[in-house]
Amino acid sequence: MGGFRFFQSIGSTNDEARTWSNQDAPDLSLVVADEQTAGRGRSGRRWLTPPGTALAFSLILRPNAAERTYPARTTGLGAVVLVESLQMFGLAAQIKWPNDVLINQRKVAGILVESVWTGDELEAFILGIGVNVLAASVPAADQLLFPATSLESELNEPLDRLECLKEILSALIRWRPKIGTDEFIRAWESYLAFRGEQVHVRKDNESTLTGELLGLGPDGSLRLFANDKSLAIQFGEIHLRPADDKIK
Repeated sequence: MGGFRFFQSIGSTNDEARTWSNQDAPDLSLVVADEQTAGRGRSGRRWLTPPGTALAFSLILRPNAAERTYPARTTGLGAVVLVESLQMFGLAAQIKWPNDVLINQRKVAGILVESVWTGDELEAFILGIGVNVLAASVPAADQLLFPATSLESELNEPLDRLECLKEILSALIRWRPKIGTDEFIRAWESYLAFRGEQVHVRKDNESTLTGELLGLGPDGSLRLFANDKSLAIQFGEIHLRPADDKIK
């Protein structure tokens, strides 16, 4: 690991990590907060982190050659290590592509990757992760766009946040050297939620596309069979839902 900063309360760990990265923070520097008051997910959506209930942290990754070649795989890295770390606690998690982790088709964690550039030079990835550890971290149902859960609710007992953080970081150290390999793509693909099922996919403000979720392309794009052909869904503002409408 690189450096470490802990905050009792902060607006956003990603914002702090970005600032720190511009001050020559070493690779694998970690920012952790007990409470986030302005955490966010994709498209600036709020990610609430009440004090004492959740994990909220950001890692500064100085990109190696493989990460520069496959920048989109950084989100997959966060997702894979979350799934594998939760397996250590007996939890079967899945990835709702591109950046959510589910347990029993309910969101338990989210990932936000942001890039830091100096001109045309990619200086760092900021890998932000939020995990609902205790039940009190889950917002009220009327504040959710997708059903949510917590590790405590799924285990029927509280889980130590530091132990959870340790498992996530350990998994990241194991998987990061493999990010440019086929093994990594196979692992990411094997954890996909709704694989082989009919799903609805809507990108940005485009019309909804319905098809079978096939898997992933080499760049981490989503492969969908729709309109009698295989399509590649690129990263962006993606809304993915199962086609049977069991999840609203």
